[in-house]
Amino acid sequence: MSLHIERQAAPDPSAARHVGWTAGEARAMRLAVRLARRGIGSTHPNPRVGAVVLQGSESIATGYHARAGEAHAEVRALDAAGPRARGGTLVATLEPCAHFGKTPPCVDAILASGVRRVVIGMRDPNPLVDGRGIDALERAGIEVVTGALEEECRELNPAYLKQLRTGLPWVTLKAMLSLDGRMASESGESRGLGGDEELRVAHRLRAESDAVLAGVGTVLADDPQLTVRRTSGRTPLRVILDSSLRTPAGAAIWSTVDQAPVVVATVSKDEDRARSLSARGAWIWTFEPDGSGRVPLRAALQRLASEGRYAVLVEGGSEVHTSFLREGLADRVAIGVAPVLLGGTSAPTLTRDLGRPRLHDGVAVEDLRVRRLGRDLWIEGAIVPEDGTRV
Repeated sequence: MSLHIERQAAPDPSAARHVGWTAGEARAMRLAVRLARRGIGSTHPNPRVGAVVLQGSESIATGYHARAGEAHAEVRALDAAGPRARGGTLVATLEPCAHFGKTPPCVDAILASGVRRVVIGMRDPNPLVDGRGIDALERAGIEVVTGALEEECRELNPAYLKQLRTGLPWVTLKAMLSLDGRMASESGESRGLGGDEELRVAHRLRAESDAVLAGVGTVLADDPQLTVRRTSGRTPLRVILDSSLRTPAGAAIWSTVDQAPVVVATVSKDEDRARSLSARGAWIWTFEPDGSGRVPLRAALQRLASEGRYAVLVEGGSEVHTSFLREGLADRVAIGVAPVLLGGTSAPTLTRDLGRPRLHDGVAVEDLRVRRLGRDLWIEGAIVPEDGTRV
């Protein structure tokens, strides 16, 4: 069984010259998009960016932003091209910056390179950039074309763009389920529900995220480490939602604090318990309780975003998934489905009551992508926002 629903294909490159860029530049932009994807999981809080230097329609050098604090994509591509860039074209997925951050402005490198034309996928909505890079290039007499394959370029950075628009991270809900929608058996067993290939994909999602979040119920039931083990990449910040500070001092997660920090988000004022967990290596984030006496999700997400954690992977359990969906804070679902029926009257399901009693009130998911992973199915899709806005 296979089902793969993709976005509508980009326009034929032969039509590109009618909207300002050539067929060769469109091909270069597609290459730049592929290059930018190499930065997934390592550039935060910076966006993923790819760049290509052309002479005529020939690609002579490429670059991508590998990690925050290192050279940006445009600079790497121009450095690789050297004097061959003079008189050529720079193709970049995102507007070049014109301000000093951890690295000098990309615009300075572009002006020094001698390129005559810059083709940009999308304008950078970051207030520090937002048109300033384009203006600086045009004032220097460089021809600038914008909007080349913009949709593909926007899809590179949903987390970056959402944070700029809302101040919140991009949130993916991840779960592994039985064919009848159970996250565990009636006795509470969940390990082994997903096969090896599915687990590798799940660990890759962790490696591509800035933070992975779970409720204390999951910690008590499964004792997870929430680390990246079955693929390459760094372990992200781990966040435990623990209103009453019930996380055990002997939990497996404390054995890996040298790999990545662990945040315990709580509303508890129990200083002795907080000190005990801090001694294990926890960062304690204390919030004022929400209306149900629990950690306020929006406030926790805002704090994560303020610290540059723009992509958050939520690994449940049921109560946590339900809360994110009820509050409209989730953007995407990633669900593994194992070919087994578990049944049971108390076995946990993906969600509980979402407060949507009628069929047409359900949370809509679009752009579904379904694939086989060994014995299992893997399903991903975008949650349709209530207000209809898109990143």
